[in-house]
Amino acid sequence: MSKGTVLILGARSDIAMAAAHRFATGGYDIQLAARKADSLTTDKSDIELRYQVTVTLHEFDALDIASHNAFVEQLPALPEIAVCAVGYMGEQSENERDVQAASLVMRSNYEGPASILAVLANRFDERGSGCLVGISSVAGERGRATNYVYGSAKAGFTAFLSGLRNRLAKRGVHVITVLPGFVTTKMTEGMDLPAKLTAQPAKVANTVFNAVQKKQNIVYVKPIWQLIMMIIRNIPERVFKELRL
Repeated sequence: MSKGTVLILGARSDIAMAAAHRFATGGYDIQLAARKADSLTTDKSDIELRYQVTVTLHEFDALDIASHNAFVEQLPALPEIAVCAVGYMGEQSENERDVQAASLVMRSNYEGPASILAVLANRFDERGSGCLVGISSVAGERGRATNYVYGSAKAGFTAFLSGLRNRLAKRGVHVITVLPGFVTTKMTEGMDLPAKLTAQPAKVANTVFNAVQKKQNIVYVKPIWQLIMMIIRNIPERVFKELRL
């Protein structure tokens, strides 16, 4: 018997698909939402066969803000849990030169994810139950020269999740902020990532699953990142502006 339904937003990403598998392992039915959702047919069949759960595919564009209300209305069932793994890093050097490129990064990491979670929050609020999970980033904890466009968008998303959590705390709806740090994904392919600070998508997915079960608020996938970012946040500005982190 199903434990409920989990909506995975941005389902094509490595983290999202790992989350789908982890929740399916736990007995949840899965709604996979992404652009060109029909290309996920093989993933749908794989999850259904492996875990004996129901999986449905849903066309979803995080940047098409006007479609978000209709998207939620057309779901076969309002999920108990929604995991937003929508994101796009881009290249900092390009973002500095091209305002359109920068806008795409900002909209992909803040406007789109915040919009769909706002719609779901209202539905969950009306129902009086549910859990919203936002995959944000440690990059949002302080603007750094090497990725401040991406980081600024994630900072906005983290603040949005915090406010949503505060608003819904007494309404039966829980909101979780996940801060992964470095993750080995298609988005970070080619980057020289330090092994001890880098997580695999399955680790992120397991962290998300456990956070939902325990009703945690803010979780770092690798706890060392909490210490690292505390240090970075507390570097005096006169020193910080001379660094390139």
